[in-house]
Amino acid sequence: MTLREGAEHSRAVGKLQALVRIPTVSHRDPALVDTAAFDDFLAELERQFPLLHQHLDLTRVHTHGLLLHWRGADDARPVVLMAHLDVVPVEGEWQHPPFSGAIADGSIWGRGTLDDKGCLVGICEAVETLLESGHTPAQDVWLSFGCDEEVFGHAAPLAVDELRRRGVRPWFVLDEGGAIASEAFPGVGAPIGVIGVTEKGTTSVELRAEGRGGHASTPARNGPTARIARAITRLEKAPLPASLPAPTIELFRRLAPHAPLPLRPLMANAERLRPALTRVLLAAGPETAAMARTTAAVTTLSGSPALNVIAGTAKAGVNLRLMVGDTVEEVLAHVRRTVGKGVEVDVLESGEASPVSPYSTVDGRGGHATVDEAFALLEETITEVFPDAVPAPYVMMAATDSRHFTAICERVYRFAPFRMTKAQRESIHSYDEHIGVEAFLDGVDWYRRLIERLS
Repeated sequence: MTLREGAEHSRAVGKLQALVRIPTVSHRDPALVDTAAFDDFLAELERQFPLLHQHLDLTRVHTHGLLLHWRGADDARPVVLMAHLDVVPVEGEWQHPPFSGAIADGSIWGRGTLDDKGCLVGICEAVETLLESGHTPAQDVWLSFGCDEEVFGHAAPLAVDELRRRGVRPWFVLDEGGAIASEAFPGVGAPIGVIGVTEKGTTSVELRAEGRGGHASTPARNGPTARIARAITRLEKAPLPASLPAPTIELFRRLAPHAPLPLRPLMANAERLRPALTRVLLAAGPETAAMARTTAAVTTLSGSPALNVIAGTAKAGVNLRLMVGDTVEEVLAHVRRTVGKGVEVDVLESGEASPVSPYSTVDGRGGHATVDEAFALLEETITEVFPDAVPAPYVMMAATDSRHFTAICERVYRFAPFRMTKAQRESIHSYDEHIGVEAFLDGVDWYRRLIERLS
């Protein structure tokens, strides 16, 4: 019986629905966290996956994080599968209530279906069904489920500390990140199975301008709000230099046979023609432009508390995503130089881009020039479950908990085994987040086959 037949089909989908209905929203301020919701989630997780909780050794991490150990036939090359149970707050107008887990139009709707309860339930269901069949993995498998990923919290670093204390050096780590992405590059019809081999660094700064303030009837020139507005405009007009790191070059080499004829020579010779390809990416839209440079997004603004009061202090929050090859020091210097005098730049948090994990490369004829065994395992499993997809490495734009695991593992990958349209990818952290029922079941199948293929 396959996962799509009878009770197993509805069971797997029902588990995701049940867990999406629990609003595990994380906040930077711990006082705002609904800890009862997180308690309910862990209790429901145990109800939905009894064998997993019976047979795997469980360690509680931080407040509600979990680290589970599935002992394999060998422990020489342990594998860590990751996900997180927290979600971001709800915003916008949804077609279906965001914590309903409603099934409509062939999809499961709700906050967390893609980010990241789909992965969490997919992993757990794969393990549960393998336990039912009496399977023992060839290597130790660890499940690391964070509870505060969305707020750059403590659970993942503490899980790394626990693994280090136990002397665990993973062969590879797999977290959320890539996907079976359709509509990912203009003119490329085939879906791309993008595997993040690195991720951009995340640094947040606050631009701050000070002044006397006063009554709105007597405004002075160049006040705090004007200086902040000018600083924002300057940042917008002075983006950081664009560049293509090696994983992006490899991505385009692999896409070349599937690209429109005029672009094939450019993509096949991406390394030699980097400047031209960079211009193509910058012109193709925000999703591809972000693949080519460090980005700066103004995300918060504050000024006067009243309409008739001139602000004494005006602030703008800027979220920077650092491209591989750029450093925090270089990017901060660019920001300070660009905003100019009269605006202070306060660093709220900083993080460099992650190290690049090993990956396989292809030669000009489509064969493999170099092979990394762990990356090849991910590729082969993608091809097995998604035969129409082109597996490829890429630089992930967002941040994941897996960045902490680079301290104990050189092979850290980011891939969510779900088909996602461009609209679905845009719904993450936005409104109308949903995952196709068949796409979810394919993802469960993918995790199961990955575990079975460990050797």
